[in-house]
Amino acid sequence: MYEKERNEIVEFGKKLITDRLTTGTSGNISIYDAEKKLMLISPSGIGYFETKPEDIVVMDLDGNIVEGDKKPSSEHGLHAAMYKAKPNARAAVHTHSMYCTVLSVLHEPIRAAHYVVADAGSVMVPCADYRTYGTMELANEAVRAMGEADAVLLANHGMIAVGKSLKSAYGLASGMEYCAEVYYRAICTNKTVNILPDDEMRRVIEKFKGYGQVKKP
Repeated sequence: MYEKERNEIVEFGKKLITDRLTTGTSGNISIYDAEKKLMLISPSGIGYFETKPEDIVVMDLDGNIVEGDKKPSSEHGLHAAMYKAKPNARAAVHTHSMYCTVLSVLHEPIRAAHYVVADAGSVMVPCADYRTYGTMELANEAVRAMGEADAVLLANHGMIAVGKSLKSAYGLASGMEYCAEVYYRAICTNKTVNILPDDEMRRVIEKFKGYGQVKKP
């Protein structure tokens, strides 16, 4: 099942390492088939450059394995919760990227020091309260804190982003790491960080809806 999607998860897993969005075997990636209500997710504890397409686990959103002989990522419940809460989501990327994680340790959201924060569909990327990794408590808290945003920081842990495709979810995770770095570095100057007002961010959110090569009807 899902040869194309399995290969996509393997390739983007390698990008997590080469783009320095995570280290070791931390973080995880999933793709969601909304029609069949099945989720493909990276396996637990296997290095991204060692992961093979057949290692990807196919599950339903209740945690039952449909296909695969590997143990799924410990955060499969977090991914499932994202798909239940975000009807348009078709992929999720969970990272331990440096600056998102630094802000999560500070329990600080990614504020709109840069307009690209609007790519998350919100005026800021919130930070969920700390919960133990791999638990439904974490999954539920992430959904609660996320609200209208498509990304959320996980306190003392990392971040997760969702998108309409794995490419878009990965792009959002990467973009929010850039915004987190800009915001953190600005904080470190001990000068006033000029945060863009909410009304401006809402204008940017609307402009982003027409960004790129939009197909004509």
